[in-house]
Parts: sequence; structure tokens; C-alpha cells
Amino acid sequence: MTRTQVESKVTFPVRGMTCAACQSFVQKTLEQQPGVRTASVNLMLHNATVAYDASAVSPADLIAAVNNTGYEAELPVPRRSIADEQLHREKEDEAAYRQMRTRAAVSLAAGAVSMALMPWHDVESVRWSLAALSLLIMTWAGRRFYMKAWSALIHKTSDMNTLIALGTGAAFVYSLFSPHDVYYEAVIFILGLVLLGNTLEARAKRKTSAALQALAHLQPATARVLRNGEEVEVPIGELQLGDVLIARPGERIAADGVVLEGVSAVDESMLTGEPIPVDKQAGSQVTGGTLNAQGLLRYRATALGAETVIEQILRMLRDAQGEQAPMQRLADRVSSVFVPIVIGIALLTLLATQSFSSAVAVLIIACPCAMGLAVPAAIMVATGRAARMGLLFRNGEAIERLDKVDTIVFDKTGTLTEGRPEVVAFETLNGFNHDRVLTLAASVEHASEHPLAQAVVRHHPDGLLHVAKFAALPGMGAEGNVEGSRVLIGKRSLLEQHGVAVSIRDTHAQLGRTTLWVAVDGVLAGIFAVADRPRESARPSVETLKAMGLRVLMVTGDQEPTARAVAAEAGITEVIAGVLPAGKVDVIRRLRAEGRNVAMAGDGINDAPALAVSDAGIALASGTDVAAAAAPVTLVRPDLTGIVDAILLARAAVRNMRQNLFWALIYNVIAIPAAALGYLNPIIASAAMSLSSVSVVTNSLRLARMPLK
Repeated sequence: MTRTQVESKVTFPVRGMTCAACQSFVQKTLEQQPGVRTASVNLMLHNATVAYDASAVSPADLIAAVNNTGYEAELPVPRRSIADEQLHREKEDEAAYRQMRTRAAVSLAAGAVSMALMPWHDVESVRWSLAALSLLIMTWAGRRFYMKAWSALIHKTSDMNTLIALGTGAAFVYSLFSPHDVYYEAVIFILGLVLLGNTLEARAKRKTSAALQALAHLQPATARVLRNGEEVEVPIGELQLGDVLIARPGERIAADGVVLEGVSAVDESMLTGEPIPVDKQAGSQVTGGTLNAQGLLRYRATALGAETVIEQILRMLRDAQGEQAPMQRLADRVSSVFVPIVIGIALLTLLATQSFSSAVAVLIIACPCAMGLAVPAAIMVATGRAARMGLLFRNGEAIERLDKVDTIVFDKTGTLTEGRPEVVAFETLNGFNHDRVLTLAASVEHASEHPLAQAVVRHHPDGLLHVAKFAALPGMGAEGNVEGSRVLIGKRSLLEQHGVAVSIRDTHAQLGRTTLWVAVDGVLAGIFAVADRPRESARPSVETLKAMGLRVLMVTGDQEPTARAVAAEAGITEVIAGVLPAGKVDVIRRLRAEGRNVAMAGDGINDAPALAVSDAGIALASGTDVAAAAAPVTLVRPDLTGIVDAILLARAAVRNMRQNLFWALIYNVIAIPAAALGYLNPIIASAAMSLSSVSVVTNSLRLARMPLK
């Protein structure tokens, strides 16, 4: 009997990782478990994301495999929201940061004392005092380095802890038995400086997750709910679907919902990046975490927990930061063999130079911390900045793919255009009054569900009149009696069928517009030109993309005249019209076959096949459609300048990753020979090693503020 495979995915915390070698070892361990499809371990987030066959392995098995290696993992808490997970992690990180800071401060103070006592190290009492002080710092402040190194040895691997433990341990033992030279102050200072570097690194890391933290803090802890006709305040976790909630001015919306009563303006900048508050009234959608700026709103909860927009965004952001980019996999391959090579270089240094100090310096300075942080730090900052701009990257690979794009294909309807028809021109004929014809036409169309009819109503929403004998004429238009006048509105052929003389030429059709003809009491009274307007951001965005060196095309299922008209307004000259969704896929495949790196921008629904086959799919989604977007990049607000921002940010992020990897690698290329030749003592080596990690994270943080170009 064939076993049925059950595809599942889990993300869980992993503690104790300090460098790229740690990360690589944990990842390799998970990948070797039966049933595991893919495993991605993130040094910045201290977590692992595993895709696995649930019929072959369980999350508990994965946790056990990690714990058996000496690192600490635990199952995610059931039903805990991403926001709660983030808040819990913040508390843990803050406690660990404070502990690390204390141990670094005490170690450096002890190092200063040991340095002051070194001139008298030949005095036996001083010598033993220095040994005791060193042992105290090693067993208290540096305990985790030795425990992790021992665990790595048991599992026949090595990491940063191995290098530190070997270097300081060898220096301590050498000092115990050496009749003259002692390195007690070096042992203490090395541990103190490494801890200081870890402390500064932890502090900088917290800034890289600022976007996740900000989003997590938006969710209010309590909500005002109407229960049995009374307003009560309940914890957010006790809300139920269908609850009627109240948001007063200055309070955050507690859950996704629909407004029942009230008029207000809601600040949705956390969701869209747009600073202007959005007007809300009965029937409007509201999103949990957004800020009610003005009036009191009563709204019904329509989504809770994992189904809310803010949770969907948090999940996408966390997953994007947790998954590895292709560049990261290169760093991991280097790191997996790096530590054994360094140990070999240190032994050769000792044999060749007979300098114990130089061998220890080689061990200390070569820790691959910076290499492990180079890519994930840049991804975390880039995805965080993107979220604040109303952009969501699904993963690090999306950033790298978008960086390579040289061609962008736009869908028309709903992407370059607003996605709904609007009246773009209206004129009256035969002496009819402008306002009178507008009112008559809008009154008749008000009873129709047709999108073109609703466009007329939106153009003249006020002062509508009662309509008698209304009739919708499918495929043709509508008719009705308004204040004694018989009104026809629709296609030219409809009026001609009813004996209305239409002698003028339709000039709007040449511009890709739809013409609605209006007759009052058998006489041609007016013409509406209706079109799906290009977005205001379309032309400026297209011009900017061209200036950036990208080739821009429009591919649409619409007819050639309409497509050409919209493309001309948007500034696009390459147009492929009249193609079905499968045809869009063929266009993208043809461009890729020419050697182009193609991004497809669509609305994320009917363009899903084309988005999937492109090198980088970009979906425009409303806030409620965030989770449904079928592309690696999602624009939360329908503003095409977001595409420009996404490409510029991707280019900046990849440049930053390369800078980080360059400095991490060049640092070791220069520093290891310098240490081997005796130009660096162990204390300076430990300071340099610590600062290399801090410099990589600090360079990544520039992405949060630097201008995009």
C-alpha cells in the first residue's frame, strides 16, 4: 500500500547559534531528517523553517533532532499569533541582551584588573590570583562558549565556539604550566571583547527587526465589545466572529471588520504606507491595528487571529526574513568548511613559528560570525523597510530576482488602470440642458447593476429622481420614465432600434472608450464616454522604469484600439493585445528565451499564471487580498510607484549583501595571515573579530534610511 504524503510547514525557535557554522550545522541536521523537503535556518531570527512530509516526520522529531546537537529548540505555542510570538521573542531578546551586557562589562573590568597586575605575574600569589580570576570569568561569563564547543565536538562538528574555546582554553592551560609567559589577561580580555561584540551585535540586530516589532505592537491588547446591549472591555483573544466592536477616536481597530454605524477617518499607513487617513462609513471595511482618527465607529468583526490582514502581513514578513536567499547558501557552504581549515592554519602557525600567541590569534580572529550575518541582516532590514513602504517581499530570493530584472510586463486592467470604468467625457446635443440630461441618465442607471451604469451614477450621484417602468435591456442598455420623460441610455443600436436619429460620428471609440448614447423622448440628448482610467501613477512610473534602463511592455486581453489608447497615456509603446491568460504566459516565456529577466506586474488573480512563470511576479493587492497574492512581491496599495521602489530597494539590498560578504571575506583573507605572522596579538584579534560582525550589521542598517537610486 502506498503511503500518502502530507505536505506541512513549521517555523520554530532555535537558540544557541552564534555564527554561520552553527547555522549551517543545524540546517544540515534538519535536512538529513527523513521526510524533510527543505530546511532554512536563520541566524538573525534564531529560528528554523522546515517543509516536511507529516506522514514521515513530526515537528517533535525535528525539535528533538536539533536538541540532540546541543542547540535548543522548542515547539511553537499552539494558536499563538505571529504578533504574540514577536512580543514574546522581544522579551527574551531583551533579557538575553541585558545578561550579555552585564557579563561583558564584568569581563572587561576583570581584564583591566588583570592587565594592571601583569607586571607582578612572577609573584606566586599574584600569579594564582590571575589564574583564579581567569577561571572565574571562563566559567561564569564564558561558560556558554565552552559548553557549545564541547557539544560540537561530541557531534563531530565545529563552530565559532570551538575557535574561542580552543584559543582561550589553550592560553589558560599554557599559562598554568609555563614558567615564564602567561596569557591570563589575554584570556579575560578575549572573552570580554567577544561578549562586547555580541552585545553590540544583539543591540544592532534588534533594529533590523523594527518592522516586525512595530507591526506586532499595533495589535491592541483589549477591545470594546457590545455584549447583551452593554459595552464591555475584553482581552483581544476572547473576541468572536460577529462581535460588534466599538472604536473611539484615537483608539486602534481591534479586528478586521465592516462598519455598521458611524463616520470617521482611519489612519491605514501601517497597512498601505499612505499617510492620508481614509474615510469610513457604514459598509466600509476596517483593518485591525489601524488607527481610528476622528469619529466613533461601530463595526462587526469579520476576521480574527491568523485570518486578519495584520497577521497575514506579519506571516509574510517573518517568512521573507526567515527563508534563505541564494547568496546566503553560498556563504553557508564556505562556513561549513571554514572552521576546520582555520584550526589547521593555527596548528601550522604554531609548528612553523613556535609562537603560541600567533596560533591563538589565528583561532580567535577567524570566527565566521560576520559571514553568517552578511545576507540575513540585509534581508531583514530591506524587508522591514519595504513593509513600511507598502511592499511585501515573500522571501530573500524575490529580492535577488528583482535585482536582476531588465524587462517588465504590465497587465492593463486593474494594473495600469483603476480597474473600473469611469465617465471621462460628457456632452449634450440638440439644445438639451446639461444638468437635466445628467440627472435623467443617472436616475435610470441607478436601478441597473451594470458596471457602465454605475460609472454614470458615480459621475452624478446627487439629486436622483424616481424612475417608473424601468427595464434593463441586456447587452444593449436601459430605459425608464422619469418625470414624464421617456429616457433611453445605451448602445447606438439601441437608440436606432427605437427610431432615434443618430447622425454624428463616434469619435470616442478610436480612443478606446465606450460610448453611451442618451435619448429623451425620442431625441438624441447626450453622449457619455466611459473608460477604465489609467492610474495617476502609471505614466510617471513607466517613465522612471525606462530611465532605469528597463524595457516596458503591456500585455492585455483587451482589443487593440483600447489597449493602444491606454498604453499611449501610460507612455508604453510596446503593446501586445487580444491575448488570453495562456497567451501572457507565452509572451513571458518568449522574452525569457531571448535572455531577458522578466518581471510581470498584474492584479494577482487572473494574471496568476503569468506572475508564476515570470522571474519576478509583482501583484497589486488590496489590503484584504494580501494573502491571496500569487507573486513573490506584493504592493499593498495600488500605486505603481511601488514597483519602482521595489526594484530600487532590491538593487540596494543586493549591493548591501555583496558589500557585507566582501568585507566578511576580505577581513579573514587579510586578518588570518596577519595573525599567523605575529602582527596581531590575541587581544587585538578578539576586538577585531567582534567589530567585524558589528560592522556588517551596521552596514545593513543603512538600508533603512539610505535614499534609493
